[in-house]
Amino acid sequence: MREVKTFATLPGPEPKRPVPCRLCGGESFSRLWDCGDFAFVACRGCGLIQQNPQSEPQAIAERYDGRSSADYLRYEERNQYAYRDLELLALGDIALEREAEPIFERARAEGRKPRALDVGCATGALLAALRDSGWDPQGVELSAAQASYGQARHALPIHAGSLESASFPAASFDLVHASHLIEHLNDPAAFLDEVARVLAPGGLLVLTTPNADGFQARLLGPRWRSAIYDHLYLFSARSLRALLESRGFAVSASATWGGWARGLRPAFVKGPLDRMAKRFGFGDVVAFLARRM
Repeated sequence: MREVKTFATLPGPEPKRPVPCRLCGGESFSRLWDCGDFAFVACRGCGLIQQNPQSEPQAIAERYDGRSSADYLRYEERNQYAYRDLELLALGDIALEREAEPIFERARAEGRKPRALDVGCATGALLAALRDSGWDPQGVELSAAQASYGQARHALPIHAGSLESASFPAASFDLVHASHLIEHLNDPAAFLDEVARVLAPGGLLVLTTPNADGFQARLLGPRWRSAIYDHLYLFSARSLRALLESRGFAVSASATWGGWARGLRPAFVKGPLDRMAKRFGFGDVVAFLARRM
């Protein structure tokens, strides 16, 4: 069984510091997975999995807009439409179109389009698809190279930087989408607080992240493709729901998918395991649809 990983930067000499659990605030951890140059621990209080100690935020930002930015852009450009199609399937699984009907009705009554923000929008391929579906699009992307690509290729307004540095006015958006982002952040709770600030009351948040309680994570442990240096947190469906609810969001729907990674052997189990993972909720990736209260 060979290891299958997503794109990752290599561990380097970055300044690090110990951090408390971002879900319960606990400071007691048990060592979970040794990945060589870094390790994942589990909070003894709530079970949230995270790297500890963690690299400082500035060092994290440098990975995406510094020494690895050209490699990251090539990776995203090569895979942008495959990832877009997967994300569109996820939006279907959590019934975004149905849940957004009242938002579209309200926007039409106000003589505007509903406003969608994609945080970590990469090349903007999904954001362009949302625009085609009637949303007024805005992107945020930490990698200046990818932001420029999305501006030029898809004619999208994309802020090059973090969500916080964009300084959007309160209640600016009806939908915030963040796919495979929250696991990269030093402070996911603070990120959700900023999302809540820029979302209009009743607005929707879509979060997609690797599922630390999925079949692949349990089977492969430190060889799981999402146990990489760039992932500071690995959420289970339970821990992500708890974090969302603690920041004032009400979960409307969730879905998981991916029972067996392409490239793992034996290949013939992929189809049946993928179907079972989706049906019974032990997929490799989890998506949540939540409403700002």
